[in-house]
Amino acid sequence: MKQRASNNRTLILEDAERPSLRAMIKTVDDLQQGQLWPWLDAIICADMMEAMRWIPDEMADLIILDPPYNLSRNFGETTFVARKEEMYEEYLSSWMHDVCNKLKPTGSLYLCGDWHCTAAMQRVLSKELTILNRITWQREKGRGAKSNWKNSMEDIWFAVKDPQHYYFNVEAVMMKRRVIAPYKVNGSPKDWEETKEGNFRLTYPSNFWDDISVPFWSMPENTDHPTQKPEKLIAKLILASSKEGDVVFDPFMGSGTSCVVARKLGRHFCGIEQNEEYCLWAQKRLLLAKEDAAIQGYADGVFWERNTNPRG
Repeated sequence: MKQRASNNRTLILEDAERPSLRAMIKTVDDLQQGQLWPWLDAIICADMMEAMRWIPDEMADLIILDPPYNLSRNFGETTFVARKEEMYEEYLSSWMHDVCNKLKPTGSLYLCGDWHCTAAMQRVLSKELTILNRITWQREKGRGAKSNWKNSMEDIWFAVKDPQHYYFNVEAVMMKRRVIAPYKVNGSPKDWEETKEGNFRLTYPSNFWDDISVPFWSMPENTDHPTQKPEKLIAKLILASSKEGDVVFDPFMGSGTSCVVARKLGRHFCGIEQNEEYCLWAQKRLLLAKEDAAIQGYADGVFWERNTNPRG
């Protein structure tokens, strides 16, 4: 086990926890038993394509996809090797159709990528669904590059099955921003609120997000997963494109962020991940989410800018 500083809040697993956590995780054998909805509110440790054979089509109101980007990366038990763009596009095409079949007719899908792979993702996804937008979020982490611009942005493609009939609740993802130059009319604030903690205004979100903090050692949501997505980022997708009681499906679950946030926000979930260690992390996070449903940067029904929420 890694030696960590006393104030490091990264999730760890004790050996004594592993048997009970492992017993909560589903396998393909469990899916084959014929029980009613064994995949609901479940983490499934399996190969994605094999597991999806036993999951019904049109089961998900929302799908969140965070597949390997076209970069060489070690994911513990497996390694993804960067490849030529046409070969990466073939990789995406090998599973995209089957994944999209799991989406309800009124459902939405979000596909995460970066500049290496976002063009290929757009081409493959557009063959299956109607793309409505591209979100770009600021991933402010890591050291700069001496011979290139620092890579600090990632994309999320937003797509639906039916552009005339899909759920989107913009009121659920309002931003609370600090007012730097407060403007008044007849001595009263115009479109902003004056509080003892400072001046703030509620604004509608755009497709550029600069309020996201990538998980790091002092955050309780942090794990040792190499590409973990922030809970705040996923919360925006879930709140905007699903209702309480809806089903969120994540076939590239990783350390479980989509499933954990779904539970915190009152949604059902299904996650697939072939790395057992990641599944164990996710299962422990799900148990912790029952005790604490807080999401850093989200409070009082709004999303706060970084370092502006007076309650932390």
